[in-house]
Amino acid sequence: MRQITKDFRTQAMKLYVQSLGREHELLSNEIKRIIEGFPSENDDGFDAEAGCAAFKQYHELPSRGQRKQSRTCRRPDSYSITGRGFLAPAIINQANIKLTEQEHHLLKLGPQFIFDDPKTAARRRTTELATLKRKIEARFFEKKVRPGRPVEQFIAELDVLLQNLHNIPSTKKQIQFNRTRTNKSFDNLSSIIQSSQSSQSQVIIRPRKKKNYGRIVKRLKYKIHLANTILRKTDKSKVFHLGKVEHYQKKSEEYMEKTKAYQCLGQNGLLKKQYEQLSIKPNEVELAHLYYLPKAHKPGTPLRPIISGLKHPTIKISKFLDDLLRALFDQMASNSTVTSGFELIQKLQEWSTVNMRQDTIFCTIDVTDLYTMVPQAEGVLSLKKMLDQLKLKEIGKLKIETIIRLSRFVMTNNYFSYNGQFYRQVRGGAMGSPLTLTISNCFMYFFERQIANQIRNSCGLYFRYIDDIFITINWPVRHLLKQIDRWNKFDENIKLSANIGSTVNFLDLSIENQDGQLYTTIFQKPSYEPYYLPFNSIHPLHMKKNIPFAMLLRAIRYCSTFQTYLNEREKLRMALLLNKYPNKIIDEQFNNMLLKFNVNEPLTVNNYV
Repeated sequence: MRQITKDFRTQAMKLYVQSLGREHELLSNEIKRIIEGFPSENDDGFDAEAGCAAFKQYHELPSRGQRKQSRTCRRPDSYSITGRGFLAPAIINQANIKLTEQEHHLLKLGPQFIFDDPKTAARRRTTELATLKRKIEARFFEKKVRPGRPVEQFIAELDVLLQNLHNIPSTKKQIQFNRTRTNKSFDNLSSIIQSSQSSQSQVIIRPRKKKNYGRIVKRLKYKIHLANTILRKTDKSKVFHLGKVEHYQKKSEEYMEKTKAYQCLGQNGLLKKQYEQLSIKPNEVELAHLYYLPKAHKPGTPLRPIISGLKHPTIKISKFLDDLLRALFDQMASNSTVTSGFELIQKLQEWSTVNMRQDTIFCTIDVTDLYTMVPQAEGVLSLKKMLDQLKLKEIGKLKIETIIRLSRFVMTNNYFSYNGQFYRQVRGGAMGSPLTLTISNCFMYFFERQIANQIRNSCGLYFRYIDDIFITINWPVRHLLKQIDRWNKFDENIKLSANIGSTVNFLDLSIENQDGQLYTTIFQKPSYEPYYLPFNSIHPLHMKKNIPFAMLLRAIRYCSTFQTYLNEREKLRMALLLNKYPNKIIDEQFNNMLLKFNVNEPLTVNNYV
């Protein structure tokens, strides 16, 4: 029996090594193709040779399996840089629509990309300046003063300034090109001409043609319309998703049937002329509409419903109440809620110094469909309960009774259109209305009181971020599962689904218990794509510079060991290079981040804390 077991293990390891070798070969060829296709120059005039060299340097580093690692640095395979989606930001084409190379490239640039279109910029500049002028004049009229010519002069000067700023990049490139051309000596030029003439018969070098993004967008819209396809950005990875209309319709009906949160009111039954006479002007208010974000990171690609009501009649009331109440909730629930993974790390590190053991378990709990499952009456009642607990009689010169009445009005008057039908939400709140988040948080706060107290009385840790709950405690797994079953009976509207183990993922944080020691690193969902705002997008430069800064800061805060920090920095650099960030900008922002926190020397194993 031992010999059979030994032979089986040997054969299994041989197959495993062969599969790894094949995977390494495929990935090596793909990376080699990317390196060879790297541009010599970026669109914005930055030298890309350094970026290409850095990409090669990191590619040629020994793989993590070849490095000598201690036990404290082991991580699951999901953290390998050759994981799914690493090589390039992708799109999810479940509709199987045929795309040209240009269309595919445009979609790969992602939802955040804005292409340089002077006509669009000119139209938007005119609109924005007209809006600004109206606002300035309104403030003058409030003071009973006529605006006069100074306002006209200011707007005219601002228009000229914006035009000049918009034209700076191309002007700079032209000046740089002219200087380079005049500085070249005649000998160099003649040698270049001779070499080009000698190779002209072999290779024809064609100038790079500027892409007409506007034309590609129009063609893509037409193709998507003909293919009966919906284009959406995904819920988590924020890349584009292409899905069939009938699939969206089917999943929408399934979701509405499951939650029972929406009541169909049918069509309006009016003639077009009658409807136009009775409806409010579109520039004043607008009926909300329902759309879905595909959850590509979950099996079956379920949908997240979003009710877009930016001009809905109740949106201003919702924003006003949310501004009043959210700060009060944050104050009341500060001991049981977190706002980020970094805040959870700080709480965990403090707790682990005293309570962490080898058998300590972590548990993450997801609340199913929180926004649509909170009953409207009970949700508003939880607001009243919060205000009573804080012993407030009025907020901002507004009586509590008025706040409750307005909240009830917002929650019970969520109307929207979808697929030619009109609906009223009869359960939960609109995911898109600001007040819905505060009411859901209040409802969960009073629901979880008994759970949080039970965990803390057992020297455990309990925190929640909206509909995600984190628990760590020194209980047997069987006992914790029994308690979760009991908690599921507290309220028929709240259903908890748990994940328990020595390693869990919460928000963007991966937490592990290794022999009584706490280890943390960055967690990326299986649907993760290395997509950041493309550097060639027409966004302000400070926004692009902030991305390497913030992402490296997150890596340092999340990674508990120096080796995991190096791995995350390596992945981050490659992802930024793939999104056309110059290596010069990346290094500059990495250094700026360290300098801001008074780190004047390179990070090493010895000084990484």
